[in-house]
Amino acid sequence: MSDVALRPARLSPADVLRVGAVGLSTRPMRVFLSALGIAIGIATMVAVVGISNSSKADLMVKLDHLGTDMLTVEAGAALDGGDETPKLPKGAVAMVSRIGPVHQVSALALLKDATVRRTQLVPAERNGGINVMAADPALLGAVSGGMAHGRWFTRATLAYPTVVLGHLAAERLAAKPGELVWIGEDRFTVIGVLEPVELAADLDTAALVGWQAAQKRLGFDGHPTRLYERSSDAAVASIRGVLSRTVNPQAPETVQVSRPSDALTAKAAASGSLTSLMLGLGAVALLVGGVGVANTMIISVLERRQEIGLRRSIGATRGQIRIQFLTEALLLSGLGGVIGALLGALGTFGFATAKGWQVVVPPWAVGGGLGSTVVIGMIAGLYPAVRASRLCPTEALGSG
Repeated sequence: MSDVALRPARLSPADVLRVGAVGLSTRPMRVFLSALGIAIGIATMVAVVGISNSSKADLMVKLDHLGTDMLTVEAGAALDGGDETPKLPKGAVAMVSRIGPVHQVSALALLKDATVRRTQLVPAERNGGINVMAADPALLGAVSGGMAHGRWFTRATLAYPTVVLGHLAAERLAAKPGELVWIGEDRFTVIGVLEPVELAADLDTAALVGWQAAQKRLGFDGHPTRLYERSSDAAVASIRGVLSRTVNPQAPETVQVSRPSDALTAKAAASGSLTSLMLGLGAVALLVGGVGVANTMIISVLERRQEIGLRRSIGATRGQIRIQFLTEALLLSGLGGVIGALLGALGTFGFATAKGWQVVVPPWAVGGGLGSTVVIGMIAGLYPAVRASRLCPTEALGSG
């Protein structure tokens, strides 16, 4: 008879998965704790990216709704360094409205000497941080504002002692439409309460009175403190370049022009820095989880020396032993990755839903998280797998 060379049987992918899974099923609690470290890292990374993107998506929706076409004009610092702040000209609204692309312009004036109180018995200095401002009738549309209760000024109410409160001002005064508040030494009737104003947050703590009523009853001189200008998005840059000279041709340097939507965009950029920090923390948690997987696999090799020796004695090659333990490490980290991705997605869904945001979980975040678990599993399982494959069968069988 001719000699026949014996060759070890080749393991199919299904065999490799089955052998790797058997090793994990014998130690469920240890597997759970090891996978938990991976899951925490992946969940943190997916949730941070998901919440950040959901927040940015909500911000973009707000910007689309509010518009990025608004510019504000305010008086800047005095050129001579004096304490008195320069004022905008009385005719500033009319001058800006003559700029071709401008389709809406409105004015607001801060009345520094006026205070608002709930009753006459409250000392004038206790105004609750509420500013009294004069407003023209076009202000509500110019700032994309809305009414939570009551109504906005009409041509009839502008000249009478009526007031519209910002939503925070109404809370602090505990006032609602139909009730009276004191502004200076006069009683004013509350006719409305504003919804929160994203593009002009200082209106939330303001008591707004009509332009004519402020001149007649509160000593207002008619000089606006701030202008709100709206145009098309395409014309914003060109209008921004001429607004200062248009408002105050004599001293354009004393006029400040800003774009409120830029502040919201900067807010999104600032949240990106926090996202990077949280991703770093998630990466640390993932690294700790990888160390846990490596530790579990090393202990597994030490505890299963007889199993390894038996498999080697019946024909398993070193390569098959390496594949077995490497597969166990990949399955262990993969289990943690899947659980972590699900927890991260659920966390994003819960947080975004509670905030009223659009839920956004980028596929690349989930894919990147799962991909990182594969890398972690391979790195964590490589040394234990090589160590297991180098065990001598006779020594391994005699170690029990």
